[in-house]
Amino acid sequence: MKFVPKKTKEKILSVYKTLYIKKDLLNQIEQIAKENNTSLNNVIISMIEFCLENSEK
Repeated sequence: MKFVPKKTKEKILSVYKTLYIKKDLLNQIEQIAKENNTSLNNVIISMIEFCLENSEK
């Protein structure tokens, strides 16, 4: 199944966290965001949600 970032939704309650990401990984995520005309944050959250939804329970 191909990963596609989710469309930006209306604002929901969120919290602020800091992550340390390897530079090469950040470059790849920024490219996905650019290709999908969305934010870096949206791509990262979409990836986390995708992994959680598709992981074996």
